[in-house]
Amino acid sequence: MGPDRTKTGRARAASGATIGTMDHGVREPVRRGRARLPDGRHLGWSEWGPADGTAVLLCPGAATSGRLGFGGGLVDAAGIRLIGLDRPGLGASDPDSGRSLDSWAGDVRCLIRELGLGLPSVVGFSQGAPFALALAAHGLVNAVAVVSGSDELAHPRFAGSLTPEVARMVEAVSDDPQSAESDFAAFGSLDSLWEVISTTSAEVDRAVYTEPAFRVAFRRAMEEAFAQGPSGYARDTVLAMGRWPFDLSGITVPVDLWYGGSDTSPVHSPDHGASLARSIPSAARHLLPEAGGALLWTHSDVVLTTLLERAPGTSRAPRT
Repeated sequence: MGPDRTKTGRARAASGATIGTMDHGVREPVRRGRARLPDGRHLGWSEWGPADGTAVLLCPGAATSGRLGFGGGLVDAAGIRLIGLDRPGLGASDPDSGRSLDSWAGDVRCLIRELGLGLPSVVGFSQGAPFALALAAHGLVNAVAVVSGSDELAHPRFAGSLTPEVARMVEAVSDDPQSAESDFAAFGSLDSLWEVISTTSAEVDRAVYTEPAFRVAFRRAMEEAFAQGPSGYARDTVLAMGRWPFDLSGITVPVDLWYGGSDTSPVHSPDHGASLARSIPSAARHLLPEAGGALLWTHSDVVLTTLLERAPGTSRAPRT
């Protein structure tokens, strides 16, 4: 079991609470592209920071393309090459019916090779958590930051602790994944997901999501995600809510788990990452009591600084 750094996280996060107070560090990508995969499909990506910087991949949250970045000017100052990934069927990435978390890792392996990234780090936000952890399980990254991340809700350790609505979704995925995927596709749209976000988020998070500049960027990323229809979102949701095909205890690279004490999302972690920390021997859990689920944008600096510090051989001083 890794250390719980609640107090440390609280103290260090104080310096980041005011970063990007108007747009919360959201910027337009400076580069965009598509990597060709061996089967002829393409994987889309968006990029910020110096092209020769330390590579950090971003697995975004549900129903968003990789163009919704974070950190604003911080990535330039820290020499970070931040690369937001479009999962298959979302954004600029071609669909891959029947894909899995393991096949996702195979796709990213090809992208890493094509872009010459070596052994990058990865950030997984919200539903992007299992996709980021899959990369670690396959030995493709040197460190992981899970931010407001979904836990393996289908694991028996959560029996009886999920909200009734979430429990029904997890059960539906377990009983009949194909039917559940069809149901998620029927529900999935920009407007329906935005309604959920705007009505169920805590006030501290609504203040971020509805800030005009951030709202425009957020919805644009969602528009891109649904440009090919809802199938990509639906498949992502089935993969995230089903059993994960890798052993969390086998992950050996540093993993930082970031959660906000004011996060009210029922599909993140019911215990704010406590059980996830117990499942990953190399994990350190940071619980920021006053933060919400949007801490990827409200506390970008401490997330990035800690990631660079923990990734072997990648710590870099800010550029002047």
